[in-house]
Formats: sequence, C-alpha cells, structure tokens
Amino acid sequence: MPPKRKDLTSVVHIGQEYKVGDCILINPDADAPAYIGRIRRMVQRSSIPNDVELEVTWFYRPEEVIGGRKIFHGEAEVFDSDHQDKVPLGSVLGRCFIHTLERYEMLQEHKENDFYSRMKYRSRTQQFEPDQVPIYCTCEMPYNPDRPMVMCTACEDWFHPKCLRLGPEVFQDAHFTCPTCAERSAGSRAVAE
Repeated sequence: MPPKRKDLTSVVHIGQEYKVGDCILINPDADAPAYIGRIRRMVQRSSIPNDVELEVTWFYRPEEVIGGRKIFHGEAEVFDSDHQDKVPLGSVLGRCFIHTLERYEMLQEHKENDFYSRMKYRSRTQQFEPDQVPIYCTCEMPYNPDRPMVMCTACEDWFHPKCLRLGPEVFQDAHFTCPTCAERSAGSRAVAE
C-alpha cells in the first residue's frame, strides 16, 4: 500500500523555511530568468523527507504574455495569474516578494527578488484584469516606476520630464507647472491686464 500523502504547513529546503502563501523563484528550463510562483499547497508525497510537491499559482513576466513587454512595463513588473501547476520542492531557488505597485514604491531599496504586480493575467483567455490602466503625460502611457514622473501643481496630472524636454532639476521644483497650465495661466494674466 503506497504511503499516505500529507499536507504540510511549512517545509525547509536548503536551510530556508517556506510556508503556504510564500512567493518563490523556481528553476527555469533553460537560460531564462527564474519562474515565479506563489505556494498554494505543500504535500509530502512519501516518507522520504524531501519528497515534497508544491502546488503553485504562476506569475508571468511581461515578455511571457500575449503582446509581450511594452515600454510602460517596469523591470520588476509581473502579472498575477490563474495558472496553477505542481513543482517539486527541489526546483525552488529561493524566496521572492511580490508587492502591490504602491508598496513597491515605498520600499527604501529594491532588491533583485522584489517584484510588483498591478494586473492579473487570465492565461486561458489571454486577457488582463483590469483590461485598462490609467495613462499619463503627453506620451499617453501608463505609469512605469522605472521612469520617474513629476506632478503639475495646477492640473495635478503627471509628466515624464523627458517628454517635456526638461532635465532632472524639475524634481527640485515644489511648484512645477506643466506647459499647458503655464500657457493657460499666462493667457489669463494677459486678458486681465
């Protein structure tokens, strides 16, 4: 009679403890970046100590989804998904952290195992949730934390300094006004005079 499978709440692999809910880096098939998954369940398959199977929900990198990587995708951006799979404990390379975009931006330092997710990818239908994200700037692109933006204090819209042909000194201006608002303000002053 085969040994009974047993659900685990935690497991130690190469000196690191892993629990259900942890995000992990998983050994890829080739020279690709590590796969990323969230542990949903851990099952001891036999009496052999490391014979553990992990049920994971995958995260996708932008280049792994329909449409590929776009200019507005940050280097650390991944998409949560509905794709589930099973992997052996031995394929785990280490722990990683998937943050919300807001939490990612609050980190004092971004490490190579820090990622963020702002969208979910439905692998069967190849659709995103949400299917649209807000756009900003004159370039009309979604926000990318790798490309800093500055807010206009008049209209409260956000702009890439590069799109406005401005240098990094614009970040020192506590009362930045975009060209449209500056022109509007100059026009209303001229009418008043």
